[in-house]
Amino acid sequence: RCGRVAHICEANCILQIGFPAACFDVKALSCKFNESFLGYHKNHLYFCEALNKLARTVIMMKDEIKKACEIMQKGGVILYPTDTVWGIGCDATNEEAVKRVYEIKHRADSKAMLVLVDSPVKVDFYVSDVPPVAWDLIEMTTKPLTIIYDGARNLAPNLLAEDGSVGIRVTNEAFSKELCFRFRKAIVSTSANISGQPAPAVFSEISEEIKNAVDYVVDFRREENGHPKPSSIIKLGKGGVVKVIRE
Repeated sequence: RCGRVAHICEANCILQIGFPAACFDVKALSCKFNESFLGYHKNHLYFCEALNKLARTVIMMKDEIKKACEIMQKGGVILYPTDTVWGIGCDATNEEAVKRVYEIKHRADSKAMLVLVDSPVKVDFYVSDVPPVAWDLIEMTTKPLTIIYDGARNLAPNLLAEDGSVGIRVTNEAFSKELCFRFRKAIVSTSANISGQPAPAVFSEISEEIKNAVDYVVDFRREENGHPKPSSIIKLGKGGVVKVIRE
């Protein structure tokens, strides 16, 4: 019975999530719950319920990522969860889309905005000469870290600072990382507030003005109540000189 039910659970995972549940060792975990059938049955139902919840979450995330990518591919602006606070985002290579973000925030375009990427490899594509110390910083950091690089390239001109630099963060948060991977380009990430007003930490704190101004509001992680902190910011100068902007 245990083996049969385990196969049912695994089949359910393959159908809903898109990958085998073998890594969960469903049969082994199920058998450990209780030697009696009644105990096993109750725990099996709980275990399958947890797997189904995971499947629903993954499916929902995939759907939202698809919708967000479609909007950005058309030059639209989205509101989405990141590895820090909720952010306003768009295609970081689209000058008109970046201009709209400045307009939504009532912010002068002389103030640069940072971008998110899903892999350190992408940093090389957007920076002409990455200082070697950058790779160590990215690898060693234990929390979100934005690094400001000189010599930005392949990005919208109005996204960059006056000195041609740009802030890039490699995100490891599940949603924003997959979003960047699927979109295949850097994505703008700026706090979801009007310039000069406090930056909202969670979705419930975002103003209706911001929500109504974007083209799509991602329906994922809206119920979270934690208060994540903004990322640390480091600027890398010539010769790999490190300047801490925000710890």
